[in-house]
Amino acid sequence: MNAPHVVAPNAARLPVWLKATHGLGSIAYGVKDNGFSTFLLLFYNQVIGLDAGIVGAAIMVALIADAFVDPVIGELTDRTRSRWGRRLPWLYGAPIPLAIMWMLLWHPPEMNDSMTVAWLIGFAIIVRSLVSMCEVPSVAIVPELTTDYDERTAVMRYRFLFGWGGGLLILLLAYGVFFGGAKGLVDPDGYFPYALTGALLMAGAVMISAAGQHKRIAVSNVADVKPKTTLRQVLAEMRDTLSNRAFLWLIFAALFGFVNQGITFSMNNYLLGFFWQFDQTEMVAYVFLLFASMIAAFLLVAPLSARLGKREGAIVAGAISLLVNSGIYFAWIEGVFPGLPGKPSVATMFALVFVSNSFSIILMILSSSMMADVVEASQSETGRRSEGLFFAGYFFMQKCATGIGIFIAGLILSFAAFPANAKPGEVGGDVLGNLALGYALAVLVIGTLGLIVMRKFPISRADHEARLALLDDAARAEPDATGVHP
Repeated sequence: MNAPHVVAPNAARLPVWLKATHGLGSIAYGVKDNGFSTFLLLFYNQVIGLDAGIVGAAIMVALIADAFVDPVIGELTDRTRSRWGRRLPWLYGAPIPLAIMWMLLWHPPEMNDSMTVAWLIGFAIIVRSLVSMCEVPSVAIVPELTTDYDERTAVMRYRFLFGWGGGLLILLLAYGVFFGGAKGLVDPDGYFPYALTGALLMAGAVMISAAGQHKRIAVSNVADVKPKTTLRQVLAEMRDTLSNRAFLWLIFAALFGFVNQGITFSMNNYLLGFFWQFDQTEMVAYVFLLFASMIAAFLLVAPLSARLGKREGAIVAGAISLLVNSGIYFAWIEGVFPGLPGKPSVATMFALVFVSNSFSIILMILSSSMMADVVEASQSETGRRSEGLFFAGYFFMQKCATGIGIFIAGLILSFAAFPANAKPGEVGGDVLGNLALGYALAVLVIGTLGLIVMRKFPISRADHEARLALLDDAARAEPDATGVHP
């Protein structure tokens, strides 16, 4: 084995302060996601002047290349030995370099297009790798804190609350402060304070979260025996771990969901600014709407999961989100959306987005909680608890899928013949119609495929609790270091 036998944590309820402190670290992931999914394509296309298709392809290449780093990070965190345990050294070491690299990503020097694309790819890989060094060990703590089926969902919802909160805070500042001038989102001067604020938020949140959990999770494992292993043995163990059936079905289903997320986030500014033609006040109100939908998801996910279970709850939430989100744009295409043929009704759009986004977040929370349950399923087969590796594999898939989604968004913009240096109110109706059609069809088809695959996930509440009982019996039967059975 790659590590000594690790006994699963108990199923005790966790204090709210610990859940909140743990969730605080996900602010870094939220800020990064906001930048990559919402502004990066726009910045390098409309501000720097690169073709949207080329930018989308460059981001996809960067994300997929970086994704291969994640399983290595996950395996290294599982194998880390220190007086603070497996995770904390990573959470203290990565945030400052992350802040520096984030600033450089948004400040390419003047050079030719080829070099600018290379700069984008290189720093995108570095930034996302450093985010993984923060996020993978942080989220790997969840199954180490509790084995309770519902408590893991409760912990995950705090991660999503702070993750979305961090992303929406930087978005609110962007819409309301950094890009409040006449040039709006294409103002080059707005990207310095945007990048600096994001850097400070990411570094501060991760380090404060780590310090807040320090007494709880700083357990020395320096004395743990490190069996000698070759690279081939390590790779074989990683392959065996990541071949778990439940894990494979879950990441295959999540693949489609994260492709859709990449499409939606990267096209959001195009849709809000050019399709819906929001003014600054409406853009700021939209940010508050998204945060309200996060609060709704935070409140609804626990009772939905308790009633339906994680898999069925995720499928129901995903279906509602898909139908409402795509329905908004099909209604516009058919000319039946309220307010047409003039400006579409903002109130109606807000109400529908609230419903769609709330259930989309519920789907993501439940998927992450399901990933935590895979840990014991693998432990029963391999004898190893590989929290870091599993969540790294999940992020590997997410990065690949998000990159594909951004690439598809670039294709949709090319399909719609969306002009460079466009101004709101001056984009033709045919272009907007093609934009709406391409977006609605893409998210509906891709999302439906993901929900079909989700039905194959094999772990229910009963399966999880039965497996915990077997692992507990096995742990009780094992002799301790003196050879005496407990």
